[in-house]
Order: sequence, then structure tokens, then C-alpha cells
Amino acid sequence: MDEISDANPFSQVPIEITISVGRARPLVRELLKLERDAVLTLDRCVDDPVELWVGDRLIARGELEEMEGENAGQLAVRLTEVANLRGGL
Repeated sequence: MDEISDANPFSQVPIEITISVGRARPLVRELLKLERDAVLTLDRCVDDPVELWVGDRLIARGELEEMEGENAGQLAVRLTEVANLRGGL
């Protein structure tokens, strides 16, 4: 067990991380017209970094990757920047 796990009884509690790949800002009338197979343009490109959030706190940035081997086809994130979380979330 590492030092953080020993010091914090909550270290074994799972949390949900939201991965943000971009935002869209359609007008309400455009949103109401959306149907199956519609395309909603985001404000980012495919190769732009994604953001990892816990609640409203940005905790990291990374790049999307497609897994290989046993998990082939599944998406993952390779972290490129990580916030200092020693002070807590």
C-alpha cells in the first residue's frame, strides 16, 4: 500500500471522472431539429487534448487512444498533464 492510501481512509472510495472532448453551442431551434445521424460540430479537433474532470475540478488533460489486445476498440486516455491533487479535490 502506498503512502497516500495509508494516510487517507477514503482512498479506496471510487469516484467518477468525466472526460470532456469538446463543447457544442447550437441554437435552441437547431437543437430541436436534431434527429438520428445528425452531426453536432464540437469546438475541438480530433487531435486536441481532452480534459478530465471530477465534479467541477479539472484534474488532468490527455490524449484519446484506442486500446489494443484484450480490450481492442475500447477508448482510453493517456495523461499528458496532471494537477497536483495532494491538497485534495
